[in-house]
Amino acid sequence: MDCIRIQSTLSHRNNWKYDVFVSFRGDTRYNFTDHLFDVLRRHGILAFRDDTKLQKGGLISAELLQAIEGSHVLIVVFSMNYASSTWCLQELAKIADCIQIPDQHVLPVFYDVSPSEVRKQSGNYEVAFMEYEERFKDDGKMMEQVRRWRAALTQVANLSG
Repeated sequence: MDCIRIQSTLSHRNNWKYDVFVSFRGDTRYNFTDHLFDVLRRHGILAFRDDTKLQKGGLISAELLQAIEGSHVLIVVFSMNYASSTWCLQELAKIADCIQIPDQHVLPVFYDVSPSEVRKQSGNYEVAFMEYEERFKDDGKMMEQVRRWRAALTQVANLSG
């Protein structure tokens, strides 16, 4: 990641609460994501980081939604297990809603997973969605969420990273 390019992109801080929001699964926390946060911090880039213990399967918090809306750059770190987290998928759906916001940028990062696996929801992504569809098959509202998550994966994975 070219931090100098990001810094020049972030020169208009007054419009944003955070320079960067990173959506990631815990399987990248102690390697790639920790290094990413460290590099951003060393370059003076203000990144939102939610280090609280998240309730498994819970609803995304209003604070996280506000952090997404209030961040200039939204980075999505797609990993092998990203789709196995409903929390990550809720963040992703919100991020996908922000793609058309002027001056807000969404950057996908593919960590140990191919862009086509994310776009096509194959491999681990296919397994995760098969489980969601089985789990939520009798809940129309949640099935709509699953469809929204699928669309958000395709939309964000199609962006240039």
